[in-house]
Amino acid sequence: MKHVSFADKSLFMGDDAADTLLEYARLVADNERADTVTLRSISTDGNTVEASFLLDASTILMVETTNSEMDAPDNSEAVQDMKERIDAITRPVSVDSQEPPHVDYDLPDSF
Repeated sequence: MKHVSFADKSLFMGDDAADTLLEYARLVADNERADTVTLRSISTDGNTVEASFLLDASTILMVETTNSEMDAPDNSEAVQDMKERIDAITRPVSVDSQEPPHVDYDLPDSF
């Protein structure tokens, strides 16, 4: 479990979600982009919440370890989505390397 500070909010989330969020925020800023990410978190009052983060070059985000024994909310889908976005930034698909799609037209014999 990690403690995430964003603006004036403090949240707790699983290590993988917090670490991936931080990595994605860095890439978004480095590439002068903006994006939003929503993650399940635990607020300071102990409630499970969905927190949406606006990531851009001015995002101030801090992630730190905790000694919390709480179970982290499941963010596996959101983490996978962020990892795919990270891959799209770090390994863009070259247009030249793509093969044209194969289209199988079922044309009548009289055509």
